[in-house]
Amino acid sequence: MPPRTRRQAKRAVPPGGGSGGGIESLPDGVLEHILGFLPSAEAVRTSLLARRWRHLWKSATGVRIGCHDGEQLLSVQELRNLVNHLMILRGGAPLDTCELTFGDFGENFGSHDDVSHVNLWFRQAVMCKARVLRLVSLSGCWLELDNLPLMSEHLTTLQLYGVRLHSKLLNFSRCLALEYLEIEYCNLSRVTEISSNSLKHLCINDSVLPHDPRTRIYAPNLVSLRLDVLRYRTPMLSSMPSLVEAFIKIDMECSDCCDAENYETCDCESCGMADGSSNCVLLKGVSDAKTLTLISIPEMFVFKRDLRWCPMFRKLKTLLLNEYWCVPNDFVALACILEHSPVLEKLTLQLFSEGLERKVEMKLCVSSTKRSPAISEHLKKVELKCEVVDDRVLKVLKFLCTYNICFSFE
Repeated sequence: MPPRTRRQAKRAVPPGGGSGGGIESLPDGVLEHILGFLPSAEAVRTSLLARRWRHLWKSATGVRIGCHDGEQLLSVQELRNLVNHLMILRGGAPLDTCELTFGDFGENFGSHDDVSHVNLWFRQAVMCKARVLRLVSLSGCWLELDNLPLMSEHLTTLQLYGVRLHSKLLNFSRCLALEYLEIEYCNLSRVTEISSNSLKHLCINDSVLPHDPRTRIYAPNLVSLRLDVLRYRTPMLSSMPSLVEAFIKIDMECSDCCDAENYETCDCESCGMADGSSNCVLLKGVSDAKTLTLISIPEMFVFKRDLRWCPMFRKLKTLLLNEYWCVPNDFVALACILEHSPVLEKLTLQLFSEGLERKVEMKLCVSSTKRSPAISEHLKKVELKCEVVDDRVLKVLKFLCTYNICFSFE
């Protein structure tokens, strides 16, 4: 075995003079890992403790910039001196986690000076082989990240908040280890596609998407998907054969709406695709999920439009739907998804009336002898949650009875 270098020996053996039971007895590598959990400003201050601590912070495995100092959140301008020196003095030491959080842009926002600094820090973190990278802008303005692709063999988690994004940045073909992507309160109005072969978990929440064309999401190995409070148009989902769990909520912030009575056959500008195609927008992409939540307000048409090409949900075992799917009198949407879920085991319907607080939960019984052949033979548990048993709820119960799903008095 070759002899260890002097630096390796120094890091492996604690210096003399320690009591043997305190923190001084720990090797340098462990201390650098511990320092990585501190806000970087505090980690730098440890250099004053003793000679041994003078340079340990430079190799801390975590960089945490702009953490809350009581009630005060520092601006980019206030953080410049610390971050610029920190990144230079680290000398490219590898990172495990990098968190960049800041408040106002300050007076330099108009000249984009602050924006350039943040983009530089963001790219330097990637170059330092960060596995987890979080960028949070609480300024109230969109921070525009450069439209350049990321290249990393180490990045596994990327979390973005309060930034404006472009298509090249969200093309992760050169981030082969990326598995977790969270986009919250971001502007994706110029993003035409989000693509990754390695991505397993994707969450897009309270973010702006384009009017046209729809953003396409290509992530064939995705395991979990959450789309919640999307402004303007919903994205178009490609096939996700590995999907286990999906949550999609469409509320009033979305502009996917149509005033036509016959939305099933409507081809108006709002309903159609920008390229003239008539493909399924959401349901086909989540058709392989085992657990699925679909929530929408009545004005939105996109789910009902997708029912023209309603896929088979061949793996779906747990399904939660809101009142959007339970519109009397024909219940076409509810009937369609039930009859296309051959292995469904649990169904939950949430029917909430505005202005009422009292909640009612009813467990329904699925007849084993008179079960309708149109629904899953595995369906054992059906729950209906509402705030009051009104006429609308009674109509839903009556419809379910056509499948021999009835109220249980047990």
